[in-house]
Amino acid sequence: MCGIVGYVGQRQAEDVIIEGLRRLEYRGYDSAGLAVVADGGLHWAKKAGKLTNLEAELEANPLPASRQGIGHTRWATHGAPTDENAHPHVSADGSVAVVHNGIIENFAALRAELKDEGVEFRSDTDTEVAAHLLARELAGGSTLQQAMGAVASRLEGAFTLVAVTPNELDTVVAARRNSPLVVGVGQGENFLASDVAAFIEHTRDALELGQDQVVTITPDAVTVTDFAGNPSEAHPYHVDWDLSAAEKQGHDWFMRKEIFEQPRAVADTLLGRWSDRGELVLDEVRISPEDLRRINKIVIVACGSSFYAGMVAKYAIEHWTRVACEVELASEFRYRDPIIDPMTLVVTISQSGETADTLMAIRHAREQGAKVIAICNTNGATIPRESDAVIYTHAGPEIGVASTKGFLTQVVACYLLGLYLAQVRGMKYGDEIRAIMTELEAMPDAIQSVLDGIEPVYQLARTMAVHEQAVFFLGRHVGYPVALEGALKLKEIAYMHAEGFAAGELKHGPIAVIEEGTPVFVIVPPQGRDQLHDKVVSNIQEIRARGARTIVLAEQGDESVRPFADTLFALPRCSTLLQPLVATVPLQAFALELATALGHDVDQPRNLAKSVTVE
Repeated sequence: MCGIVGYVGQRQAEDVIIEGLRRLEYRGYDSAGLAVVADGGLHWAKKAGKLTNLEAELEANPLPASRQGIGHTRWATHGAPTDENAHPHVSADGSVAVVHNGIIENFAALRAELKDEGVEFRSDTDTEVAAHLLARELAGGSTLQQAMGAVASRLEGAFTLVAVTPNELDTVVAARRNSPLVVGVGQGENFLASDVAAFIEHTRDALELGQDQVVTITPDAVTVTDFAGNPSEAHPYHVDWDLSAAEKQGHDWFMRKEIFEQPRAVADTLLGRWSDRGELVLDEVRISPEDLRRINKIVIVACGSSFYAGMVAKYAIEHWTRVACEVELASEFRYRDPIIDPMTLVVTISQSGETADTLMAIRHAREQGAKVIAICNTNGATIPRESDAVIYTHAGPEIGVASTKGFLTQVVACYLLGLYLAQVRGMKYGDEIRAIMTELEAMPDAIQSVLDGIEPVYQLARTMAVHEQAVFFLGRHVGYPVALEGALKLKEIAYMHAEGFAAGELKHGPIAVIEEGTPVFVIVPPQGRDQLHDKVVSNIQEIRARGARTIVLAEQGDESVRPFADTLFALPRCSTLLQPLVATVPLQAFALELATALGHDVDQPRNLAKSVTVE
């Protein structure tokens, strides 16, 4: 959650920070603020609400010119989204300003300690504790780097702290533990940010930081230590996308742009997957084939849309490898004392690679001796760094909070993992894997054909925006997680009651909510190649008999469903396991257009942020 920017160099710090916050606003938009060092002191501004409120404040009350500053866009945890609780937080003596991402779990005890010393608090946040602790260290003669290490050592939880002091010109200092922070390396300038999108216009050279590190940037240097001040290392990497990839390119919403980028994102995720020997390869594998052959259970852990991608993966992995596969919510995984051992393969799925619940889950799994494979879209993120293998999804930046191309490329990566395991374990011949890969490589064109014919979906959404209060989604087999994902998209951006159900469970309760006119989306398996096709058609008849308005997604040429569909959307022909790649797209587009028709902010839905970096 929360977006952080730090800058030191030759440019106007305020301009760089505001520009960076604008690109990070998807991480939080409850409030925004910045602080700069100028004229021997700290100067700051902060406002509740979106970034435009801060910009209006700065226009009315400009800050002095500065080449050194920090900024923040907030997703509220401790304290309501008010001006007082907005970051940055400044110590009582004005010696330090700090911005923060994450949660300081022991802040109550630290706050009580500071209050006993006479410190008065001006906010309800956990962050203000860090500001006062830093000021105390500085008053004792520490440098900001030393102070940051000392304070970070006392904090519990997941956090990134970035601070400036007027006592040290041309210097910004930060610390991280279980929370994202990257360094942008420029010429005569350097950057700190939660995401490379904040500085991509200025540099594509970055450093990934390790756990429990302090980083100090000046215009000409980057210094990394551990919390105790011992020299440490950061890993350099080059960002393989540029500013244009993070812009809307003529679309009204980032989400719409990202929906239409899905054919390319899927194609990119499939690129370079064959070795010279004609074998499937992953991005980074530090697990021996012998270890993979010993695996007797696979557990997929993820949150939100990534969890639904994992549900799709379960069907494919079990079918192709004949290894038992479970799918777990990362937030529940380690708290139920799961049965994990060295014969277990844990697969984590996280778009950001920083999802707090998922990160804690893999650490727990590794403590039990399990091997971990990460599926991630962010090079250099914490989760892939702490895993034994990684498949990158190569979706490019996803700015819209509701995942679209992120979800589809995760599904593709799961297919790649399933086929790779089948190859290593000898469960499929090379020509069988090649045949499935050939069909996968045809899916970008299939997705494009769905997008080319998307206008009827938009029309339906605009019509339904006028009067519908609830929408239901039904599916079986891989269609069930597609139904769940369709419902989630509608909840996230249209704020509408929506639920996804396994169609076979209808008569066990959900059919009770069906009444005259209830809109129900139904994902129908391919005809003639799936034994569940006729069962789903029967489900359609059951709900239609009770007055439901049936909106059916079925394979092109499937005339058997037409008599029972009030609205029919044809999907390109493909095998059952791959159908989520085409069936999900109309549901994404439907949610987007309905939310647009309702006048909602599609890219920044209320109460949500892109990356959930706190538990």
